[in-house]
Order: sequence, then structure tokens, then C-alpha cells
Amino acid sequence: MSAELAISVIIPCWHDEQPLERLLGQLREAERLVGSPLQIIVVDAAASERCRKLCQHHGALWVTATPCRGEQLRQGAALAKHDSLWFLHADAELDGQPLSALRQAIAQGAAGGYFAFRFSGAPCWQGCLLERLVAWRNRIGVPYGDQGLFARRSAYLAVGQHAPWPLFEEVPLVEGLRAYGDFRRLEHGLRVSPRRWQRDGWWRRACRNRLLAMGFMLGIAPATLARLYAAAARRG
Repeated sequence: MSAELAISVIIPCWHDEQPLERLLGQLREAERLVGSPLQIIVVDAAASERCRKLCQHHGALWVTATPCRGEQLRQGAALAKHDSLWFLHADAELDGQPLSALRQAIAQGAAGGYFAFRFSGAPCWQGCLLERLVAWRNRIGVPYGDQGLFARRSAYLAVGQHAPWPLFEEVPLVEGLRAYGDFRRLEHGLRVSPRRWQRDGWWRRACRNRLLAMGFMLGIAPATLARLYAAAARRG
């Protein structure tokens, strides 16, 4: 296997031990099927002992960080030893053969890309409709971090990495990768957990996300938006 096709996986974490345990197991199983080493880096903003032990059990590198997702992602990327970087949320779920699809895209010259937005679990009409709306948004806007963004290390560094923000940290990265070269959508390989939509209400959460995105487009600072997001989450 060419060294440039080996993958470093970066996972920011904040009290996400339950879904992280599943994801780490899935990544190691995917690694076994592909047959080449996979570096996994978990950047834990909670400095959780349980998270440290999970990483130790699954052979993942565990590091602590300040609670800012953009900073966590940048810190993880700085520790990556492979030329292909894959950024995953802790509650992501693998589906099929994402490592093979990602490696093929990189081998064919992609600077980076993302996976189609699909919810895990039994489909419902709200989830199916949101999947279609997100697919449309991705064509004219930005796929977000829960869609498993990936990039060549050289392209990632050339466009400035993730922004050091707690929210919308992937926006300048995606815009930069699109301008840099081939930025691909991969149809299958990743599922998004619906737990937050089910907890908050499908349309309530979708509307909240759009309002935050509109605030970002209007120039409201990501730190301010992150505080508003956290306050809304506490209110339920």
C-alpha cells in the first residue's frame, strides 16, 4: 500500500464515550478488512478518564485539548502521520467500506471530499426529507463536519486547515478545498446519528441549524453562535 493512501482519522470528542466506543470498534474492523494500518487520533476536550481507557483499549492516540472543535481538529491533524486525513464526529457510524472509497478517491487525485448525508437506523419520512434537503444544500453550499470530511494533507495545509472556531470551523476549509482541486462527494460509507434530531425534534433542530447558518453568513462571530447554540440546547 502506498504511504500516501494510508489514513489518519481525527475525532474530536466531548463527553461522547458511548458513541465513540462503537465508532472505534467499527474503525478497527474496517482496518482489518482493508488490511493496512489505520492511525486513530481522539482529541478529547473533556479530558475524560473513560475516554482515555477506550482509546487505550482500541489502540487509538488520546490527547486532551481546550473545548473548541476547530482547535481540536487542528491539533489532531498536527499529530497525523499519514498523508490522507479523515475527520469524523464521535457519533458517526460506518456503513459498508468507507476506507476503500476514501482511498480510491485520493488515489484518483481528489484533494478532498465528503460523504453523502444519510441517517443511521430505521428510515422515517422526516429523516428522508432532510437527507434530500441536505443533498441539495451541499450542491450550492457547504457540507458540514458530520459528513466525514477528508483531505490530502498537502491540500489541507495549503488551504489553511480548519478555522480555530468552536462552530462552522469547516466552512473556510471546504471553500478552500473546492478552489484547490477535485472535491468529491462519496455516496456510501458513512451514517449520521439521528439522536440530536430525535431529542430536539426534527424540524426544531433543522430550523435552529439554519438560523445559526444565517447568523454566520451575516457575520456573527462563531464564538457568539456557539454560546447561543449551547444555551438553546440547555433549554431543550
